[in-house]
Amino acid sequence: MTDITRYPAEPFRIKSVETIKMNTREEREQLIRKAGFNTFLLDSEDVYIDLLTDSGTNAMSDRQWAGLMMGDEAYAGSRNWYHLKDTVQELFGFEYVIPTHQGRGAENLLSRVAIKPGQYVPGNMYFTTTRYHQEANGGIFRDIIRDEAHDPAAELPFKGDVDLKKLQALVDEVGAEQIAYVCLAITVNLAGGQPVSMGNMREVYAYCQKKGIKVFMDATRCVENAYFIKEREAGYQDKSIKEIVREQFSYSDGCTMSGKKDCITNIGGFLCMNDEEMFTAARELVVVFEGMPSYGGMAGRDMEAMAIGLKEAMQEEYIEYRIKQVRYLGERLTEAGVPIVKPVGGHAVFLDARAFCPHLDQTVFPAQALAAAIYVEGGVRTMERGIISAGRDKVTGKDHAPKLETVRVTIPRRVYTYKHMDVVADTIIHLFNHKQDIKGLKWAYEPKQLRFFTGRFEQL
Repeated sequence: MTDITRYPAEPFRIKSVETIKMNTREEREQLIRKAGFNTFLLDSEDVYIDLLTDSGTNAMSDRQWAGLMMGDEAYAGSRNWYHLKDTVQELFGFEYVIPTHQGRGAENLLSRVAIKPGQYVPGNMYFTTTRYHQEANGGIFRDIIRDEAHDPAAELPFKGDVDLKKLQALVDEVGAEQIAYVCLAITVNLAGGQPVSMGNMREVYAYCQKKGIKVFMDATRCVENAYFIKEREAGYQDKSIKEIVREQFSYSDGCTMSGKKDCITNIGGFLCMNDEEMFTAARELVVVFEGMPSYGGMAGRDMEAMAIGLKEAMQEEYIEYRIKQVRYLGERLTEAGVPIVKPVGGHAVFLDARAFCPHLDQTVFPAQALAAAIYVEGGVRTMERGIISAGRDKVTGKDHAPKLETVRVTIPRRVYTYKHMDVVADTIIHLFNHKQDIKGLKWAYEPKQLRFFTGRFEQL
């Protein structure tokens, strides 16, 4: 049995609660059919425990809620913007900051100012919206993550590391001038929330500086990455999370950030950089796509909450609890023999859908089917991260068929308790013991863009 004493209790008291309810199994069976077996299309009120995503689903602190009341909703020059900018500059170390409505707004701006059609954007595994913006602006994604990241059973401390040999091979193939920038994600979402070592960041940045290639980080879960460095990498055990976060960004030229994750808020994001010319171009575009450069699609109150949340995320007690709550769920599943991506990452437990449903071929979407089955079994909403999320090749039209076919069981920050994790574990374990009942799916409606959000399926 899992030793709960190994895991810290919630470092907060609960002041306000939101009632949740469980529908009957018969109701859930009807609801998932109505939603086309896509958990994104379920209504929130029909979900018992919502682990669809950790993006914007966080619980804000009393100080953040108080900050909402200090929102300066001026169209330009809001004081909340200056608080956010100063906080980001202090914690991340970049000279220029551009606010956006969320992370994909920052991805759009970066892709437009940094990519020339036909250039390559190497990265340590793709992410859905990131690759979309890169390809929509003429970029060509190339995966340069270490091979072990594609193996769900490989247990390594830093599975998110870039393979420098793969990066070198791409430079040798196309030339450094054909590399728009290296996109370095910390942590790597689709690899299972796997971290990147400080040593690897340092090596990648040193190599790129020699070649005249910029490095931009996807900083969405940078605080979680810092915790893994503190826990696993020699020389960092006595450093603070704040110090580690700052050093991470010293090995890059900028970053995109979804404030809906490690800023512990419900909306918002930003783009950072040190290049003045690139900043000027991005600032001109933010007016077109987001809003004024002093709000970028956010209300003043949202910027205030983000500034406060970013500081709270650096607290040692918070981030230890955050990581270990996810780890607790992973350990419960592992003890029961449920196949998951190892080691457990920072924001989610990823179920290995191929091993969970060995009777289903990837062409009948086992991860999508498994996510739907988890909802029917226990009212728990999760999401597919496999062939559906990977999409189609823009040239050939064929499905990208990733080696990792997973269901992401994503834990919002400061929302659920360990008992909720027990309910989730019991649901998945029971389903694993009856996995032969899970049926494959086929398309009923396939969107042309980011199909996993709104696609619909039928059961085979």
